[in-house]
Amino acid sequence: MALMALKSVTIAFEGLVAVDGVSLTVEKGDYLVVLGENGSGKSTLMRAMLGLVKPRSGAITCGDGLRRDQIGYLPQQTAAQRDFPASVEEVVLSGCANRLGRRFMYNRADRARADRNMALLDVARYRRRSYRTLSGGQQQRVLLARALCATDALLILDEPVTGLDPAATDELYDVIRDLNQRHGVAIVMVSHDLRGALRDAKHVLVMDRGPTFFGDVEAYMERYPEKAVTARG
Repeated sequence: MALMALKSVTIAFEGLVAVDGVSLTVEKGDYLVVLGENGSGKSTLMRAMLGLVKPRSGAITCGDGLRRDQIGYLPQQTAAQRDFPASVEEVVLSGCANRLGRRFMYNRADRARADRNMALLDVARYRRRSYRTLSGGQQQRVLLARALCATDALLILDEPVTGLDPAATDELYDVIRDLNQRHGVAIVMVSHDLRGALRDAKHVLVMDRGPTFFGDVEAYMERYPEKAVTARG
């Protein structure tokens, strides 16, 4: 059974349709890149997958034991968030918040999970440092570690390389590929970076409020040969 299935999902705000009739599945270990111009509904669709926005019609269901609160999310950062005055360890540990249940404090298992993910993302050495003092690439690794504290199955990433220099961008894509290929974490990524995003993708969704394409990368390249030139650089 798919980790997540969307069937004819339509989302509207104050009568204006932002997402129109999207159907797709995200399988275990999948890597889906969502493309589209600004205002095409990409981020709104991601928020609906997270349960933060309720569809006007259609359905979003989770399977294979996945719950909506077990999805890791890496949103676009604002300037205020980049300047957040907390330690790296505190930021990563906050990803365990959905695991607290009726507890008021993180327990040993939560802290062990945060430690594992800081080691996995190579940010454990910064654990005592203030998050605001890190470079953009280091901050994104910290936020990925935080997102992994919420999930072992599915990460939703909204423009994860925006604002990063080329070296940091390549490093982050390598990290995401490793999470997908070695650790089996399914990836859903919104991106404008065609070349980088499609490097390791398995499926592509093109949005223009509604879906204009959904299929594997090879079919996307055949459908949009001019995009293939850009993607292959």
